[in-house]
Amino acid sequence: MPELRKDPITERWVIISSERGKRPSDWTIEQKPRERGGFCPFCPGNEDKTPPEVCAVRPGSEQKNAPGWKIRVVPNKFPALQIEGEINRRGEGLYDLMNGVGAHEVIIETPNHLAELSDLEVDHIYETLLIFRERILDLKNDTRFKYILIFKNHGASAGASLEHSHSQLIATPIIPKRVLEEMQGAKKHFEFKERCIYCDIIHQEIQMSKRMVVRTDEYVSLEPFAPRFPFETWLLPVKHGSHFEAMELREYYSLATVLKETLSRLNRTLENPHYNFMLHTSPVQEASLLEYHWHLEIIPKLTKVAGFEWGSGFYINPTPPETAAQHLREAQI
Repeated sequence: MPELRKDPITERWVIISSERGKRPSDWTIEQKPRERGGFCPFCPGNEDKTPPEVCAVRPGSEQKNAPGWKIRVVPNKFPALQIEGEINRRGEGLYDLMNGVGAHEVIIETPNHLAELSDLEVDHIYETLLIFRERILDLKNDTRFKYILIFKNHGASAGASLEHSHSQLIATPIIPKRVLEEMQGAKKHFEFKERCIYCDIIHQEIQMSKRMVVRTDEYVSLEPFAPRFPFETWLLPVKHGSHFEAMELREYYSLATVLKETLSRLNRTLENPHYNFMLHTSPVQEASLLEYHWHLEIIPKLTKVAGFEWGSGFYINPTPPETAAQHLREAQI
């Protein structure tokens, strides 16, 4: 029988309809092989085809906007928000608006056009995570920005317009609604129990283990109790931390190890799915928060949101998270 499950953080309900379920192999989407052909502005030698770089990892070289880089950050050529200008909050009658001020950057994760993030060595992923940290620390100095979201669209069905592996960063003058919902749910739990709800979830999931995918002393990746999508996976630090950018360096290395394993298990189980990942961290102008816990959400693109979901706010997930976690744990990597 289908189940209705309530997300304990946002209080969002989802429908787990196992009768509509599929085996992992049934989720396979026919994909074109990645090929090195045609023009790619992210490949070495085409540095002049992107805006001038913001920063880069360049082993043994300091020449900007030239080949020889390992990781490169550039402004998005077609930004969602513009860095210049004042916010200018204002009203038109009962409507509120402001200028589209923000920052939009692209993190090109590797010079290798054919490599995916999960293909990279742990050391390389670690350096990419440190670039995420460096950009957040730099942009949070601009007090116009209230939130900085780092995300990755991998594959055309996940919204990627270029297949060369990259992530993106958008700094906004407001806190996104989805993050606010998480923060409000976490605060409500903290006010009642004086504990972080994410810490409670981690403790319970470690005890139960049936939705656990990867567990180390410092991180867990797991299938949440009420996932919106099949094989939705969360990656969280075991130790409480509200700001991704505030960790010790060794913690980023541990994160790189777990992220690589988690992506590798998803790739093996689902035959290299397209996916999105989103880094949810605390607002950059906030001090350390006892009630909120940064985390990474990975969502393979296996289903489509249709009329019922848009009309009701419910999500229908045909794969119970316990089943998804078992498949991921059993993956040979």
